[in-house]
Amino acid sequence: MPPPSGGYPPPPGGYNPPPGGYNAPPGGYNAAPGGYNAPPPQYGGGTGGIDDRSWNLINHFGGAAGAFLSGGVGGWIAPLIVMLSQGTRSPYLRSEAVKALNFQILWSIIGVVGWATSCIGIGIIITAAAWLVAIIFGIVAGVKASNNEPYNYPMSVQIIK
Repeated sequence: MPPPSGGYPPPPGGYNPPPGGYNAPPGGYNAAPGGYNAPPPQYGGGTGGIDDRSWNLINHFGGAAGAFLSGGVGGWIAPLIVMLSQGTRSPYLRSEAVKALNFQILWSIIGVVGWATSCIGIGIIITAAAWLVAIIFGIVAGVKASNNEPYNYPMSVQIIK
């Protein structure tokens, strides 16, 4: 069969690899004894997850973000997730998540009442107040959490124990 047009035919006698090639060093690869070292703990060599402080920030700032994004009625979602996922692992996180959850549930209920009564006018004021209170105190709690300080929410009731 003729070579394709524009191509070159193979050299006469076929192809042979170039002389020489790679010669492996005697004794093989000299790896450091013990293999690779484990990464230091600050690079994930520790427990493999985020610490209590980070979960606490998610707890409080997540409540404020949920209230902001949902119009004042969804701030309870992030504290509930933190309590259910980390509450059995850390008593401190459970305590902080329960405080945030109680506060956000109360103000979510007030926000729902505000939405329900918005047709008579007063509900708009109630909803705006619930929205602002949930966001402002959630941010204050998040700032306290960033300094590893526990925070007790004002204007809260104990619904979850």
